[in-house]
Amino acid sequence: MSFPACRHRNRKTKPAAQSLVWLGSEPYRLFFLSGILFSIAGVAMWPLFFSGNFPFYPGVSHARVMIEAFGGAFVIGFLGTAGPRMLSAPRLKPWELAAFFLLHLANGLCHLRGLTIWGDGLFLALLTGFALSLGTRVVFFRKEWPPPAMLLAATGLVCGIAGTILWLNPAWVARPEIQRFAGLLLYQGFLLGPVMGVGIFLFPRLLGGDFGEDVTFRRMALAAVALLASFAVEVWVLPAAGQILRAAALLFALAHVRWRRGKDAATPGTLANALRFWCLPLAVIGLIAPVFSPLQHIALDHLLFVSGFGLLCLIAGSRVLFGHSGSLERFAQGSWIARGIVFATVLAALTRASANFMPKIMISHYEYAAWSWAAGAGLWTLWHARRFFKRDPGDD
Repeated sequence: MSFPACRHRNRKTKPAAQSLVWLGSEPYRLFFLSGILFSIAGVAMWPLFFSGNFPFYPGVSHARVMIEAFGGAFVIGFLGTAGPRMLSAPRLKPWELAAFFLLHLANGLCHLRGLTIWGDGLFLALLTGFALSLGTRVVFFRKEWPPPAMLLAATGLVCGIAGTILWLNPAWVARPEIQRFAGLLLYQGFLLGPVMGVGIFLFPRLLGGDFGEDVTFRRMALAAVALLASFAVEVWVLPAAGQILRAAALLFALAHVRWRRGKDAATPGTLANALRFWCLPLAVIGLIAPVFSPLQHIALDHLLFVSGFGLLCLIAGSRVLFGHSGSLERFAQGSWIARGIVFATVLAALTRASANFMPKIMISHYEYAAWSWAAGAGLWTLWHARRFFKRDPGDD
């Protein structure tokens, strides 16, 4: 099994394909760029609201933009690029790319305007269409089976679809326990599944080794069941037990990843170190911390959302962008720009997570966290600006 961004040597250059065909084979180029821009717009809602320049309270819209328009863009961009390659199946067709991207743009714009039902409906159409697109390739066009870890990525898509369906049914979400369950499926399950599944074989590569593949379907099925069960346990049995089970599922899925650098291994770059020392540890803390302070779970969840999901999107996205633009070696290098991005992202996570514990300065902390994320995301966008549409010279 090979991964799309790993082979860039000894290839004969072929004539450039038509733009839409090329973008269909590498949809991350559109989705990563739009997703990061949506994230900046999503956090900007807060300082604009507090300054009187935003027309409504952005609580729900902010959350939807960050999960659906930002996180969803990276999930679809990554899986839409890697999925067909793993299957040795046809890449996304131009009409599929156009349909998915327009649904994605409309989804994000609706949430920015506070049109939650419309935004959720468009997101449901996007996820369902995307899942059917990949599913069709698995059933009819695959030449290889996807690695077992992709079961977890598929579980994340199921969580996103199920959670959105629940949100779109007013009679169901009128019940507090269903509302909470829907929120867990969409806000956590939708992204945790891909993080666990993709991370199993991608994280070893990010850390300087080979792509991880030595996992069994049974192990992945157990991790998927534990993830799904954690949401039901949290809502209907005991919140702390569900949160601990969810953290255990994440650690169990990633247990075989070699986090310590071997003696003969090359020195990891800035982003690889950020994955080890900031991203994954803060994500696990974000999953467990609400056990000890349940009344502040929304604030503490941001350790998972910002340092876990958000920073991981920037790290994995950088790996893909460097790899597909012919400069893969740069990912493993130290970089002051990368350090600035990591610093701003971690600062945003810590500032937002601590804000509710200091009521007198809570609003200012909301604003500081928003601008800190915007600074890191903006710097990431500028850093990769020329790589979003730069082809690998050795790619065929």
